[in-house]
Amino acid sequence: EAPEEIIVVDDGSSDNTAAIAASYPVTVLAPDSNLGSKAKAQNYALGHCATDLVLPVDADTILSSDYVAQIKRPFDDESVAVAAGCVLTQRQDTVWERGRQIEYLFGFHWFRPVQNAYNAPLVCSGCCSAFRLDRLSEFGGFPERTLTEDIDYTWSQQIAGMKGVYVAGAVAYAAEPTSRKYMCVQLNRWKTGYFQNIRRHAPALIRRKPMLGLWVLLSMMEIVLSPLMLALPAIYLARGGSLPLTLMWWAASELILIGPPLVYAAVKRKLSPWKVLRCWPSFYVLKAFNAFYDFKAIGTELILVPLGIRESSLNYEKGH
Repeated sequence: EAPEEIIVVDDGSSDNTAAIAASYPVTVLAPDSNLGSKAKAQNYALGHCATDLVLPVDADTILSSDYVAQIKRPFDDESVAVAAGCVLTQRQDTVWERGRQIEYLFGFHWFRPVQNAYNAPLVCSGCCSAFRLDRLSEFGGFPERTLTEDIDYTWSQQIAGMKGVYVAGAVAYAAEPTSRKYMCVQLNRWKTGYFQNIRRHAPALIRRKPMLGLWVLLSMMEIVLSPLMLALPAIYLARGGSLPLTLMWWAASELILIGPPLVYAAVKRKLSPWKVLRCWPSFYVLKAFNAFYDFKAIGTELILVPLGIRESSLNYEKGH
């Protein structure tokens, strides 16, 4: 199913994006200068939208051919404000792309379905979410007060009594950072925005959407405990433990915890098991970077900002 209208926002590109887009049957909007963030660029286009639903798509994201048809279905329920599909990586050429592929396969085939079953998805991904236009407009558009407008809007709507929905059959393919530099830029933005939203919404989540608050609490526990879990094998070895036995127990525990969702994901998405297995080691590289930026954002957004020592950043730096 094709969209009724396509709007392209050329937000200060330095190439011939606008000219290429204009050669297709789409509406091209070009602000006078770069607006500074994805949320602002989307809000610039919002007043030109005339359909009941809007589906913002990142410039580097590709939707499956049936994405529009799939993502529209939940909106038969008037209480649904936002819906998003499953995200996978377009390529798995670098350690960063391979690590992110495992993250997506695990998250979208374990965490997201469980959260959806309890009517409390943690986030409707900004690269491929559909929104009810009247509800979005009433809210004031895409929120510009944090670095992650997708989390902000997903939580705000659930706190207000509306629903966010995960649509497993709708698949989007994202272009992930291919270098350490741009992965760090992306992680810094994502983690900062996540904890900005925790600081902003935590009290309301506890009062109005406790199940979503539980997922946030569990994510915090995982973040705080992750260094300890990584350190336990080293502690065991330092106390005279056997290296082969340590490696065996570590590999077995990881296989038990992560293996089943990955097998299910590989079967569901018709992926080569070998390609999934090849990506697995890269997951631990990305996990270490995740941990660093998690703790950096916790220190800034949950400690220094409330104490008035630092200001919360809204500097939207795009990865590549």
